[in-house]
Amino acid sequence: MIRFRQVAGPVAAIALLLAAGAAAAGGAEDAKQPRKPFKIYGNTYYVGSAGYSAVLVTSDYGYVLIDTGPKEIAAQVAANIQQLGLQLNELKAILVSDARPEHAGGIPELQKLSGAQVYTARAGEQKLHSDKPFKDDPREGAKMGAYPLIPQVWVVQDDQLLGVGNVRARAIETPGGAPEGMSWSWDACEGSKCLPAIYAADLEDGKGHKDSGARKSIEASLAKLEAAPCELLLTPRPEDSGGLARLEQAGGKEDALRNPGACKAYVQQVRQKLGMGGG
Repeated sequence: MIRFRQVAGPVAAIALLLAAGAAAAGGAEDAKQPRKPFKIYGNTYYVGSAGYSAVLVTSDYGYVLIDTGPKEIAAQVAANIQQLGLQLNELKAILVSDARPEHAGGIPELQKLSGAQVYTARAGEQKLHSDKPFKDDPREGAKMGAYPLIPQVWVVQDDQLLGVGNVRARAIETPGGAPEGMSWSWDACEGSKCLPAIYAADLEDGKGHKDSGARKSIEASLAKLEAAPCELLLTPRPEDSGGLARLEQAGGKEDALRNPGACKAYVQQVRQKLGMGGG
């Protein structure tokens, strides 16, 4: 098992960053609007914006953040973590589901604030080291902005288990929406009661794929998600997995959140949206 290197250091002030991020977002960009953080279940919290997910998993020996959203909400995410009474310098790892700016753009600022290490797939490492186009990415050519530039990125492989304290996050390679697509699984626990949780990479971007090879890649990724233990599903765009209101209204209650069919329903939803049939 890989253990994250412990990182310490002072936490930078975020008030000016928060103001700058809010101004950059603009009133028309509803997805970037601030959202009050809340506990999803046990050690798992929502700290993202209204439409871009950032999920924090905590332990007594450090935290794991899955995705950051775009750079404009980085200060929001930092403030949300602190609003929960948690310390930014306890953030030890940032896990990437997709290197594009709308999901990973906040990494540089949050890494600077916390000292956290960044983990992604091999294709994600290549993108986070360069802002040049990648021919194998179906989104290239769209006005998606530059990839965030990260000086050091750690590469993870399929089924690799990463640990921070008692948090164990398993990497699930799910390319198709992007070559670097990586989903993550862990146990969201309240004491001894746990829900098998999955943060599923954005496979709906696979609608840009037309060739048979890409469709096979998407189908293989969907098959992995369908077969994985999954009773709590989260996604980079909250609405793809039922929306934030549903999670918040559950009030952190196990019975209200537990859904053994969550990933299977999501897989069917993606197949329908991409015109791939019922699997």
